Amino acid sequence: MTLKDCGGDARQAESVFGWGRHTVELGLAERRTGILCLGAQSAFSGRKRWEDAHPRVAEALCQLAASHAQQDPTFRTSLPYRRRTAQAALEELRAQGYAAAPLPAPSTMAQGLNRMGVR
Repeated sequence: MTLKDCGGDARQAESVFGWGRHTVELGLAERRTGILCLGAQSAFSGRKRWEDAHPRVAEALCQLAASHAQQDPTFRTSLPYRRRTAQAALEELRAQGYAAAPLPAPSTMAQGLNRMGVR
């Protein structure tokens, strides 16, 4: 909106919309460079995702899911359709020799598979 309505002027956006000038300048810089600027709070707080904390097991899970994937039966999306449940994938990873400690709960595994693009 700053570019369209205010010509890219952060001071004008501050007076028209009531936004902080520095925030507008940050957003314009992100758009210009394509680099997302994160604050310290969002960049370094919170818990890491399971697949970031255990990349080796996540890669094995991705390969396992890819071996059991097929086209969506309804042909509505181009996403692969997983023919295994998260619980079955956990059991197969345990059978491959992965310890129970780095393996997540089935609901967490299902969310991780969704983030990896396997539904």
